[in-house]
Amino acid sequence: MGHRACFAAICLLIAAVTGRTTGAIGAGPAAGFQAAPAAQTPPAPAKPAGEKPAGEKPAAEQPAPHSQGPLPAGYAGSDTCELCHEPQVLSIKTTAHGQAANARTPAATHGCESCHGPGQAHVDSETEPKGHIRTFKTMKPAEINETCMACHNRGTHAGWTGSAHETRNLSCTTCHSVHSPKAQKFQLVAATPTALCATCHRLQVAKTERAVAHMPVREGKMECATCHNPHGSINNVKALKVGSSVVESCTSCHTEMRGPMLWEHAPVKENCATCHDPHGSSNDRMLAVRMPMLCQRCHVASRHPSSIYDNAAITTNKSNRMFGRSCVNCHSNVHGSNHPSGQFYMR
Repeated sequence: MGHRACFAAICLLIAAVTGRTTGAIGAGPAAGFQAAPAAQTPPAPAKPAGEKPAGEKPAAEQPAPHSQGPLPAGYAGSDTCELCHEPQVLSIKTTAHGQAANARTPAATHGCESCHGPGQAHVDSETEPKGHIRTFKTMKPAEINETCMACHNRGTHAGWTGSAHETRNLSCTTCHSVHSPKAQKFQLVAATPTALCATCHRLQVAKTERAVAHMPVREGKMECATCHNPHGSINNVKALKVGSSVVESCTSCHTEMRGPMLWEHAPVKENCATCHDPHGSSNDRMLAVRMPMLCQRCHVASRHPSSIYDNAAITTNKSNRMFGRSCVNCHSNVHGSNHPSGQFYMR
């Protein structure tokens, strides 16, 4: 009974407290709970008409994104050029030359006039409608190259001056077209780099179609520019891109032939093209000449008799050097050997 009495007393106490609290909230300000008036923020003083907030520049002072700024004297602007040359102007906008976000492009400087020169005199001219402007079709190769080299003077273009193509009076527009390229990659005047090179280097490109060609040129995985730099090489022959010799260029891919070897074969160390034709051949392993005639270019009087390998070597003598892999039947490590007894490249 005592526990029940205590429990009932506690319930009555809770009910009394709850009733008082509810009555105080419902009474509002009359019960003495009058809220303090909210602090009022004085209104900001009105600013004169036309005055800008602090820190905000007037519209005239805010530079537009990628704006060319005021044109120098003598310049007409690309918008003026587009009035007559709309196809040419539109063709550039989809290429690297038309990317105004890159500060090194013509679009970020003077647009068309970055390459063609100031055009206001060309616009104002009435007696010479095609004069007073730099026209690449009528310019000399040296003048064209000078214009392009004003920007394209680094990276793979650094070796152009004095290169084989430059000394033969070729210009940048011989291979590239800014306004009407047939290939978007590198903006070439031909559909593919190989087709472009074939316009002059017909013999070398024709070799890539021989029975034993340099794979994978025909498959489209390699092209002339894989090995050569058409803009010239600073430290290698034949405009090769890698290394300072033909051997270093070849061994950048054919690493298994790279020395040093304990027993080195002299032509392998000097020049791979002594035995191989890198563009393609009708002989096995792209050899310049069929073996054993290839080996007899040097080995004419040592070890084996210096006999002439002609038709008699096949029909009458039946020399084993005329069949199978010829000399390599025995001298299998012809590129060099690391075996202590490999002086004859037989192991």
